[in-house]
This record gives sequence, structure tokens and C-alpha cells, in this order.
Amino acid sequence: MAAENGDFRGPLDVTRAATVVLDSRGLVIGWSPAAQNLLGYRPEDVVGRSLEAFLTPVAAPPNREPATSPQYGSAAPAGPWPDEGDVCLAVHRDGHRLQLVTVVSPLTGTVGEGQVLVAAERGGLRLWESRFALLHGLATQSPVGLAIHDTDLHLTWCNAAYEEEIGLPFAAFRGKRGSDLYPEGRFISPGYPERLDDVLRHVLETGEALLDLHFRGEQPSDPGVEHLWSCSYYRLQDPDGHVFGVCEDAFDISERYEAQRQLNLLVEASRHVGTTLDVVATTEELAEVAVPEFAGRVDVDIAAPVLEGEAPGTLGPDTVLIRTAGRRVEPGTDGTPEAVVSQSRPCRPVTYAPDSPQQRSLASGGLVREEDTLVVPLRIGGNPLGLVSFVRGDGAGVFDSGAVALADELVARAAVSIDNARRFTRERSAALALQRQLLPRHLPSNSAVDLAYRYLPTDDVTGVGGDWFDVIPLSGTRVGLVVGDVVGHGVHAAATMGRLRTTVRALAPLDLPPDELLTRLDDLVVQAAEDRSGTATESAPSTTSVGFTDSEDVATGATCVYVVYDPASRHCAMARAGHPPPAVVHPDGQVTILDLPVGPPLGLGGLPFDCFDVELPVGSLLALFTDGLVESRDRDVDEGLATLKHALADSRGSLDDICDRVVTALLPEGTTSDDSALLLVRTRELDCRRVATWDLPAEPVSVGRARESAAERLRTWGLDELVFPTELIVSELLTNAVRHAAGPLHLRLIHDRALVCEVADAAHTSPHLRHSADDDEGGRGLFIVAQLVQRWGTRYGPSGKTIWTEQALPRPDGTTTAPD
Repeated sequence: MAAENGDFRGPLDVTRAATVVLDSRGLVIGWSPAAQNLLGYRPEDVVGRSLEAFLTPVAAPPNREPATSPQYGSAAPAGPWPDEGDVCLAVHRDGHRLQLVTVVSPLTGTVGEGQVLVAAERGGLRLWESRFALLHGLATQSPVGLAIHDTDLHLTWCNAAYEEEIGLPFAAFRGKRGSDLYPEGRFISPGYPERLDDVLRHVLETGEALLDLHFRGEQPSDPGVEHLWSCSYYRLQDPDGHVFGVCEDAFDISERYEAQRQLNLLVEASRHVGTTLDVVATTEELAEVAVPEFAGRVDVDIAAPVLEGEAPGTLGPDTVLIRTAGRRVEPGTDGTPEAVVSQSRPCRPVTYAPDSPQQRSLASGGLVREEDTLVVPLRIGGNPLGLVSFVRGDGAGVFDSGAVALADELVARAAVSIDNARRFTRERSAALALQRQLLPRHLPSNSAVDLAYRYLPTDDVTGVGGDWFDVIPLSGTRVGLVVGDVVGHGVHAAATMGRLRTTVRALAPLDLPPDELLTRLDDLVVQAAEDRSGTATESAPSTTSVGFTDSEDVATGATCVYVVYDPASRHCAMARAGHPPPAVVHPDGQVTILDLPVGPPLGLGGLPFDCFDVELPVGSLLALFTDGLVESRDRDVDEGLATLKHALADSRGSLDDICDRVVTALLPEGTTSDDSALLLVRTRELDCRRVATWDLPAEPVSVGRARESAAERLRTWGLDELVFPTELIVSELLTNAVRHAAGPLHLRLIHDRALVCEVADAAHTSPHLRHSADDDEGGRGLFIVAQLVQRWGTRYGPSGKTIWTEQALPRPDGTTTAPD
């Protein structure tokens, strides 16, 4: 090959260099075409002339010894002619000068009579020398392993780096195949064959050069340790196209690959560890990132208090550790590949032997490395959270200093996320506890509706929200239903929810219409916002704000819907403040989203709320809910409402069954990104036999007639013990109405969980309870009534007011029972 390839012969080879033949006198007798091309002279221009006419040595060392030619091996006689390797200055025919490197040799068989001078440009020689030095360096000094495989895949040549990699002189493995030297080696580059022989055959057959293939295996000179090489392969052929082998170059990139892999692992950990504010989920993410890229097995043990959101203090031998995550590589069987599996029993207590690396780590507070096991403590700011155990197993290598540093960095990053999750758990637990305290623990039984409810706090990172619901008994066996939603999440939202709920419960007994109740609630929220912003006058906090004084209050923007249902008339009045309207399921199964006028959210102020009235058939189902139930990130509100209507249409089973079906349909995974509240009520109607009503003129004679009619009805109901106090109550209330109010008058008795007595008139003036002086002729009637009843009050309507009282019903044992 070298003899046929001009690149290896050099510029002073006689087959390519400028050649001049001289006689014994130094006259030119031969001039080659290469010489004509180099200096521009034709043979007829120089033959017979002296060489000194156009060629002069640049420097001739004194007393120079005769030189020998490496190419011809014979001595060149001393004389005026350039000697071997001399630099001469030549004059081109066109006048420009150029430097030549020359070699002089006598003509074979004519020593002393003739000479041959071979010349080439000095720059061409330097280029050839640099190329030759490059080839020599690749063969002897390059760190890249070079080898040539013949067409039978046998090694025919290699450089020094390849010999060092094998650990033997080339003569010891000349003629062997690469697959014999690396029997377990495999290419891991996707899309290419795994075996070395298959790659070489592919290059030989196709001529395709394969670059930067990654080959993994044990280096013969370093058994037991896996290395990774970047390999390239290209086919070798002569100028005639004859293929005679494949050249291989391979560079060990194990250290670089390991550094890149560690960097990638840290990047992967940054992306995938700490995506949720859940301690257990975060430890599972750490184990998933580390296996199998870093270790064959990872166990994460967290101190028990951390799972509850508390700091564990110090870790010691008696610390209770909970295994929150475990992941390992399971060896394949019967030719099946390895598989990564997670622990089967998560969140279980674990114990370690006294001499185990885990116990030593607990005792010392530092990491412990033992053979193929590495235990790293989880710490944040010096506070211990738990332990992470890495195990590599047989044949996977030990934990060197680089691996220890990587493990420490992985665990440190995970510790930050785990501590964030711990803090969130603590705050969320506090918010949940507060929320549970503020929400109704049980809903009171009543004669107006049957009810069921569901409340699902969010599982999202935003924390507990401010959704709430309530059922409030009202006068005249009526019931108030409320569902609300506070903007924001966390402890402040839960506290604000509690204040709003308390305010509604305080306003509801005033028997205000729903729109007026929301107006008063809105005024209180606006007033609290003004107090916080400093726009209100600087004075003592108003007691009418019902506690809305927290500088971090989030009541502004809260939504609410308030419903009042009267089972005696089946009349339902409602109003909403920026809240989703209720849904009604009629007895025939038809589901309707009520066209309830929308009001502004609480806290905007200055905008009215409209009341919506509807009469509901007995057995109607009323559904009140928050937006978290019907709206989510991947579902708009219209789709949610359609799903709600479909779920409500199935009225089989109890109200609890319907609640479960609705929640399952709208929240199939049982989780929600926002708090969700659902209140279902089925309307009742009071038995007309237990309700007695009389319309009376505003005349004194009406008092006696009403007293007699009421006594008769009580005896019919078997309430003889209540006849006397009821006669007195009816007499006093009707007398006040005749004297101070306008007619017509209405008297109603309701025999329910309590005995309700109501007197309605056309006036809007509220009666007042007062102490009368000894010489007053009146003013004692309402005081006497208050002593005879358990509760009494006044409510207002469009046509006047109603004064009502409630008396406890007698028990069979002679005692009385108060209504719920």
C-alpha cells in the first residue's frame, strides 16, 4: 500500500521530484519534466550549462563531510554542488526566486563521472514531514486506540494506545478478532448492532462510516470494571477500489460519560423530585430517579413526626423510621430483561440491627459507606429528617468519591423538597383542623327537609380552601340553607370562612329575606376591607363587622347562595352573590338549573342582590354546591353542570347514595384541585292536620274568638297542658296587634317539634320587651309572653310583620322537650 500511495513516498522521491543529471564537470546533461515544471526552463535552455547558473547554495558549511543518501545509499562526492538536505536558492525562468531542498547522488556504475540531483520546494517538504510526524504520533503517542481489521475481521495492525488497552504487545494478539478480546462487550448506541463483529461486517459490506458508537465492556488490562468507548469505523481501500480492511479508532470516555451521567442525574432530580407537596410522593420521586441510573436499590426512611408535619428533633437508635419509598432492580429470569419494581408495603415502620450502616449513620449523624451500601442522612439546615440507603449490588461497582458526592447532592436536593412538603403538611393539617372546627359537625334535624352532604377538601398544593355549607333552623318550621366559597386557600381562607359562616348564622334568625341578608353580609365585608385599607374613619373597630379585622382577611371576592324554604307553603326564596345557582330535581325526574339572578361576589359593594321565589312540589330535590365540584383544570363549568344534571337524574336510593353518585361522576379519582361542597335537600310539606290558620279582623272581639279556637285545636291535638299558656299568648299578641297595628290579622298554630304560635299584622313596627313601672297600666304583655315560651321573635314580609313564639311539647312523663 505505502509504495503505491504517493503520500507516503515524500516530495524527494525520484518518481515525483525535479531531477537533474550532471556530468563530471557539473554541466547539465539531463532535465526532467518535473524540473521544467518547477523552474520553468525547457531542456534546450539548460542542457550544457553549469548548474551554478541558476542554483546557488544558501549556506555551505565549511569542511563539510561527504554526505550519504538514504534513498540511494551511495556517497555523494564533495564539490561545488549542493549536498543532501541543503537549502538552495533557485532562479525561476520568469525571474522570481524560490528555495529548494536537494539531494545529490552519483549515477549507478559511473561513480565520479556523473551525478543526479533531486530537488523539491522547501514548503512541500515541510508539509510532508508534518504529515509523516502526524502518522508517527498517531502510531506511538496518540491516546486514541487505532487498529486495522482485515476482511476476515482479524487484527493486522494497532497503535501503542491500543496495545496499552489490551495490556499485551501486538505480537501476542495479532490475528485475533476484536470480539475475542472483548467477549462481553456490547454497543449501546440505539439503531446499531450490539456485537463488534456485526458492526465490522456492516462497514465492510456497505462502506458506510459509523461514527461515535458507544461500546461498553471490560477492558482486558482492567478486568472487573466496565468502561465505555466512543468508537468510529470506516472502510479501507486502495486507489483501485479494492477493499482490504476496516480502520477502528476508539477513545475511552468512561470518566467523561460518568460525569455527564451524574450531571444528567442531577438535572433529572431537579425536574422530577419535589413536583408535589407530599412527603411520601417526594421520597418516591427520589427513589425513581436514583434507580437504576445510580443504584440497584434505594430505600427512603422518614422519621415518623415528619410525616405529620413536625420536625423530628434529633435522630437516634430509638427514632421510629417509616419506610416511605423503596425501589430496586429485579433480575430477570429465563431470558427476561431486568425490571424495576417498587416496594409492596409502603409507609411501614422499619428497624435496623445495631451494627448496620443505617444505625451507625443515626448514631453519628453522617453518611456511612460500606462495600456496596451507602447511607446518607436527610438533613435540612442541620435538622434530620430521615435516611436514604443506596445499594449497588454485585458487579455494579463500589461507591467511589464521585459517587458519594453525587449521592450527597441528590439527597440534599431531595431534603429541601421533603422539608417543603413537611411544612405544607403542617399548615394543611392546621387548616383542616380549623376547618373541621368551623364547619357544622352535624346538621340539625328538622321537619322542612331531608338532607345529606359531602365535603371534599382539596388535595392540591394550594392547600385547604374556604368552602362551607350550613343548615339553619328558622321560625315557623322554616329552614335556611347556605353554601359559600372563600377566595384563596390555607389557614386564612379557613378562618375567613368561619367568620362568614358565623355572620350568616347571626343574621339568619333575623328572618331577613335572602337578598337583604346578602346585602347586609356584603356591607360587613366591604366595611372590613375599608378598615384594613385605612379608608374608613380612624375610630374604634365597629362591632357590626363581626370580627372581619384580620389584615390578611380574604373575604373580598367570596361567593354565597342563601335559600329559605317554608314547608307549610312549599315556598322557596333564594339569592346568590356570585355563586353557582342551585339545581332542582322535580318529582318526575326532570333536572333544572334554576335561572337565579346573579349577584356580585361579596365585598364589591354598591350593587343589588335579587330574590328569586319558586314553589317546589313535595319531594323535590334541591342541590346546592360550590364551583370546585363542577369546574376543574381539564373541564369547563358547562360540561360539569351537564354531568351534575345527569347524575342527579338518577334518584334511586337514599340522599347519601345520590351524593356518592354525584361525587363519583364529577370527581372520579376522589381528588379535586379545589375544595368541593355539595348539599342535597329533599323538600317536605307539613301535614295540614297539624297546621291551623285563622283570618281575623282588627277588632277587640277577635281576641276572644281566637283564644277559644286555639284552645279547641290544642285539645284536638292532645296538647291540653299547653291550652292555658297558649290562650294567654294568643290573647296578648292579638291585643297588641289590635291596639297598635293595622289589619287584617292572621293567627297560625303549627304542631311540629314544638308548638308554634304566629300572629301577623299589616304594620312594620317591631314590639319591644320592657320592664313596666308599678303604676303603668300596660306594657307587661310581651314580658309575660317571653316567660311562657322558649323562643320568640319577629320577622318581616312585604305586607307587614309576624310575631312568633315556640313552646316545648310535653313528654309522656310530664316533662317538656325543646325543639332541635
